Amino acid sequence: MAANKDLQQFRNEELLLQVTAAVDRSRWNEDRYEAFIDELCGNREYQKEAIRTALRYLLSGEYSDLRALAKQNFDQNPTLGARYGSWANMQRNLQLPDQLSASLDLATGTGKSYIVYGLAAILLSEGAVDRVLVLCPSNTIEYGLLEKFRELASNADLRELLPADARVKAPSIINATQTITEGSICVENYHAILKHVGSSIRDSLLGKGARTAVLNDETHHVANESQSNTKRWKEFLTDPEYGFRYVIGLSGTCYVEDNYFADVIYRFSLRQAMEQRFVKKVTYVAEMPTTRNGAEKWQLIHNRHEDTRRKLKYHNILPLTIIITKTISRCKDIAEQLKAFLHEQGVEPDLVQNQVLTVYNNAPDVLRLPHVDNPGSKVEWIVAVSMLNEGWDVKRVFQIVPHEERAFNSKLLIAQVLGRGLRVPINWTGEQPEVVIFNHDAWAGRIRHLVNEILEIEKRLSSQVIPDSPYHFDLVNIDYSLDSTVVTTPMIGEYTLFAKGYIDIASESAAEDVNIEFEQAGTGDIYRWKTQIHHKTYTPEEIASDMYRRLEEADEPDFQEIRPTTRYTDTWTPSKLEKLIRDSLARRGLEVATENMKQKFLQALGTLRRTEAQAVRYTPKIDQYKIISTRERQADSVSAADLRRNKAVFYSEITRDFLVDEQIEFFDEISDQFTGFRAGEVKNRHDFKTPLNLVIADSENELKFIRGLLPADTNPHFNAWFKSTAVRFYEIDYAWKKGTTPKRGKFSPDFFIKIDEDILVVEIKGDEELKEPSEENRKKNEYALAHIERINAYFEIEGISTRYHFHFLSPINFTTFFQYIRSGRIKDFRSDLDVILSQES
Repeated sequence: MAANKDLQQFRNEELLLQVTAAVDRSRWNEDRYEAFIDELCGNREYQKEAIRTALRYLLSGEYSDLRALAKQNFDQNPTLGARYGSWANMQRNLQLPDQLSASLDLATGTGKSYIVYGLAAILLSEGAVDRVLVLCPSNTIEYGLLEKFRELASNADLRELLPADARVKAPSIINATQTITEGSICVENYHAILKHVGSSIRDSLLGKGARTAVLNDETHHVANESQSNTKRWKEFLTDPEYGFRYVIGLSGTCYVEDNYFADVIYRFSLRQAMEQRFVKKVTYVAEMPTTRNGAEKWQLIHNRHEDTRRKLKYHNILPLTIIITKTISRCKDIAEQLKAFLHEQGVEPDLVQNQVLTVYNNAPDVLRLPHVDNPGSKVEWIVAVSMLNEGWDVKRVFQIVPHEERAFNSKLLIAQVLGRGLRVPINWTGEQPEVVIFNHDAWAGRIRHLVNEILEIEKRLSSQVIPDSPYHFDLVNIDYSLDSTVVTTPMIGEYTLFAKGYIDIASESAAEDVNIEFEQAGTGDIYRWKTQIHHKTYTPEEIASDMYRRLEEADEPDFQEIRPTTRYTDTWTPSKLEKLIRDSLARRGLEVATENMKQKFLQALGTLRRTEAQAVRYTPKIDQYKIISTRERQADSVSAADLRRNKAVFYSEITRDFLVDEQIEFFDEISDQFTGFRAGEVKNRHDFKTPLNLVIADSENELKFIRGLLPADTNPHFNAWFKSTAVRFYEIDYAWKKGTTPKRGKFSPDFFIKIDEDILVVEIKGDEELKEPSEENRKKNEYALAHIERINAYFEIEGISTRYHFHFLSPINFTTFFQYIRSGRIKDFRSDLDVILSQES
């Protein structure tokens, strides 16, 4: 079986190695330490059970090594056989099979240090070992563990709860600058084990491994051996010169990339930690509008930060946002962008320097990092390289922004990023606090997958019409035949500018209302957060001035060689340009232009240097008009695998009543929010104004659009909506030229929305089409607009009041599109794609 057959198919809980609870008390009696464990762990039962499980494994005498434990579980647990295929393959996945080694998987923020200390203190007390070595991956973690262990070792009440015959009651807490003597717990950064490093570890432990316990904090570093030093960590553990027997690792991210460890004997998951309120709730962006530039994304991040600040006033806590970058150079760049943005928001430069830390190896701000949680700290923003955040124990993190997708490209990295904000502030009261991962919404499925590992089953759900639904409506289509000709037109003499008397621009508001959907990890609960993006605006006079300068350039001698006798500035004076801009804006009900609109006005002058235009012309022949009811739509379906990857379904309380029997079990499975399928329930069936039993979103873009149709402040403004099928329901003929070959085809618009007597026909595309629109889509747009014009002319002749409106639409305009629907101005709407695809090639 392939080694990469991972947790997309198996729950982590199913892969745990079970340690027997049937223990000979003459060999190991855990009852002797119950009072000590209770005092150490308080109400955190999972910490107690982790300690008990590890000690049963190490001290019961039931297992000679990890291989024996794993073989027993492989023989008894069929899931392990399905996961690894063979015992030989499972053995290859065991990190340290010849030792009594194992891993404990506990979510970050759940207090692994208490478990480490508990294990070390009990092993020394019982006399099972003479000394304990605790290895960790960074100085930050080392300092934190030393401080915590010294506090616990000096606690007289805790010491007195150890058995009266304890071999060691007060262990010495040291690091490797001192000799590791009997009765000591040595805490060290794993770099101290390297041969060239001057530390006491190698000399102190040579030949003494059988009486030394090694506890590895953040043990995923041992398993993930991409760096040579990390590999030496594992080599040290297996070195026969030391002969270590007892090796326990702890981590909140027990993964090699996306594959779960094969040696985990106890797990307390992120979901359990959130449900039991030991850590913050984790919510992440499930849906958000597309932003046009970095400044708009900074606005959303800053708005969320300020919203959190207002909510935390009651707790007297200043929120902290962490921005995670891929490299040091990106870290520096993003930090400067953030500082510039905050300065634009009115924050004084000196205060900006106090608010923002830039954290990477050897950066000056690293020295300020340990003091961020101090009451007097003014730090609100940290821009950091991701690998430096591990072990950083700060409790006022309420927002994390992974700036690049790399931070979320494996379960290991996702868990590390989430872990930075899980810890709950001391003495927190009230509702469970929340950390927001302000991710790109395209990554939402990866976070969902981390906390909702389930078995992949290939089943299907069908989307079909509900025959008696009140949301059915009729559509008119046309059957044609087409004849084609190619026309080439040389551009000679002066180019005629702005013949229409206006420039066609897309609709956009200066202040745009924005809804961002957040999903709570583990539960799937969705809530919507409202804010605004403010676009920079320009007056018609400012834009006219820029356009006039462009025309002056066209009047210069070098341009006259291309198109002589041209004097555009004689015709288009600043005042005439200003009127043109005002008239163009007025068509959209606007008085000022956004940055995006300004660029469209300037781009309208880009045709001045063209020397030739070529177009394929087709003459359509109308065969007949025909009425199609939405009742005639054929069924389509979606698979379980698709619902894990790139598709989603929306459903309501009545969906189940319109499924065939063999699909009901699968529907019940996906409607359980804990399973992690990409599915959304419309709680109020009256808000699901479609004649379909369920709707399939075939892409992320369609998913975003459907979500825009569902809010209670939007759907009262239309009668019904309908998702078409990819082929064979409502098709529009079109033709285009591919290279030198004329082509014909049919395309099916994605959505139809009925608003009284108006029908909106919408074709969804991605924002990438704005940069490089294909010739095929240009022709789809041209033929669709002509098609709609013919239908509307037909209605006019027949005295029918219905009118159709066609739009190419991408996520950048979704928010504005629905805003125009709510305001009753949809007839004035134009999308960026409408404008771009309507421009001549």
